[in-house]
Amino acid sequence: MQSVHPFLWFESGADEAADLYVGLLGGSILGKREWGPGGPSPEGSLMSVSFEISGCQYEAFNGGPHEPFNDSFSMWATVDSQEDLDRIWDGLIAGGGAGVACGWLRDRFGVRWQIVPSILMKLLTDPDPARASRAMQAMLSSVKFDIAGLKAAADG
Repeated sequence: MQSVHPFLWFESGADEAADLYVGLLGGSILGKREWGPGGPSPEGSLMSVSFEISGCQYEAFNGGPHEPFNDSFSMWATVDSQEDLDRIWDGLIAGGGAGVACGWLRDRFGVRWQIVPSILMKLLTDPDPARASRAMQAMLSSVKFDIAGLKAAADG
């Protein structure tokens, strides 16, 4: 059993976020908890959702207004194909999210994500410094990654 896992504080919509993440990335909803009497939210309303993606458990919490998500924490998803990259990216920005830079996006809940093709780290650490530099420049000029474009840039 995982004893340390990310805890995501949402103003509201924790269940929508968990459903979106599990739907796009695979995984499952593990459980939901409701606020009891005397809490800061109405009794019986959703307090939190536990979910799992790729063997990692997360807790999504409806805590009301608090510190918003920012760039100091992001979720990293590695993909092998452009099809998966497009599907996940488009699903995460739907409904009010936005691309940022270098494979980063902000979803409609404010959570930051990095959707990264598995080939990128190989390109950035290529033993040929010129090839690695061209890949780095392509990465830095991207918002959403294009795998074929990254490979072509590295190849010169």
